Amino acid sequence: MGDAFIRHIALLGFEKRFVPSQHYVYMFLVKWQDLSEKVIYRRFTEIYEFHKLLKEMFPIEAGEINPESRIIPHLPAPRWFDGQRAAESRQGTLTEYCGALMGLPVKISRCPHLLNFFKVRPDDLKLPADSQAKKPETYLVSENAKSNVADITGPIILQTYRAIANYEKRSPSEMAMATGDVVDVVEKNESGWWFCQMKTKRGWVPASFLEPLDSPDEPEDPEPNYAGEPYVTIKAYTAMEEDELSLAQGEAIEVIHKLLDGWWVVRKEDVTGYFPSMFLQKSGQDLTQAQRQIKSRGAPPRRSSIRNAHSIHQRSRKRLSQDTYRRNSVRYLQQRRRLLPPGQRGARSPLQEEPRPQSAKPQPAVPPRPSAELILNRCSESTKRKLASTL
Repeated sequence: MGDAFIRHIALLGFEKRFVPSQHYVYMFLVKWQDLSEKVIYRRFTEIYEFHKLLKEMFPIEAGEINPESRIIPHLPAPRWFDGQRAAESRQGTLTEYCGALMGLPVKISRCPHLLNFFKVRPDDLKLPADSQAKKPETYLVSENAKSNVADITGPIILQTYRAIANYEKRSPSEMAMATGDVVDVVEKNESGWWFCQMKTKRGWVPASFLEPLDSPDEPEDPEPNYAGEPYVTIKAYTAMEEDELSLAQGEAIEVIHKLLDGWWVVRKEDVTGYFPSMFLQKSGQDLTQAQRQIKSRGAPPRRSSIRNAHSIHQRSRKRLSQDTYRRNSVRYLQQRRRLLPPGQRGARSPLQEEPRPQSAKPQPAVPPRPSAELILNRCSESTKRKLASTL
């Protein structure tokens, strides 16, 4: 395997910390070439010092000799006083800056200075102690925000979940848990892998091993959409349980219920069943990103496959049965077919195959032209005078 390099850097948001004094740090998700993903924290002053040294190392690319040759992105200098508004306003700039860094030539984007700056430091693994009087406030950037400061959310209190069983990590980017561990969820990915933090540990864990503290039900699960969304399978899967669906690679299906544990209810013709969302890609989209995720972690385990699960809730999580999905799906498809024009319905009666030709409508009869005497007899006096003058 070659030297390590970074594939992508994403800004997650920033934290307002109070120890040893109030300050702000930015959260970055760094994705490496070995498919590992690390969260690091950096102050803006650190980022700016890194930026200055990078320009000194590559003066031509920084435009020091010829401004027209500059390819290293610009970064504004820190302000004398950095408050929350300044921390928010920089998020769009930092997102663009990190994207531009990854687009630079290899001699810059893979230089030791850049790689060392974005490596995990011991301080990145030190989370605030439980004894702290005031814990950090976390501000996350929404997926659609990017450079739009108005869409920045905050402050956000991270959601807390509990592990229902022991989980041993299978890759360096995952996090191990024991039954009863309480974790804070940083990101809920629709693949069913959630990025969590717990004391001094961070990593991806399967959502099926977690439950909310106040209820067995996942409050953010959406309602079923029986209209369906078109997807394509990018990896074959053989059903392990009766309520799952076996599909080959490249099959076109419809997703009717996106559940946060990463096991979606899909429809193939009139048949429904669970299928791992990691093996699906929206029709017409690039497959590269999804295939990388499959190589990195694979599909998360289902809740029903977890042994020795211990929930703190007396009643179990509410889930619709596949019989309910099928009945509602068939009912919806029947209603949709009835609303289609007769020529577009799947099954047509013999009477509809060849429509009857419509008989031509009779043309209205044209009345005969009246005689000149009749016109003169019925017209007005003004018309009579005009006609008399022309004769």
